[in-house]
Amino acid sequence: MSSDHPELKNHLKEYRKKLGLTQEALAKKVHVSRKSINAIENGVYVPSTVLALKVAKILECSVHDIFELA
Repeated sequence: MSSDHPELKNHLKEYRKKLGLTQEALAKKVHVSRKSINAIENGVYVPSTVLALKVAKILECSVHDIFELA
């Protein structure tokens, strides 16, 4: 993953796909654009704490499952 934050690992795509959600569907559930979800998955954007918590709730996991320090 190319990232502006190489110390941050991101598993969003795997968790999203496990639940069969598209980027668009997840984006609608957390009230952001599909481009925002794409940017998070590609390590271009680090979400706010609130957004990370919303995403984790929708994906039925913890923030630590999705994001971890390398």
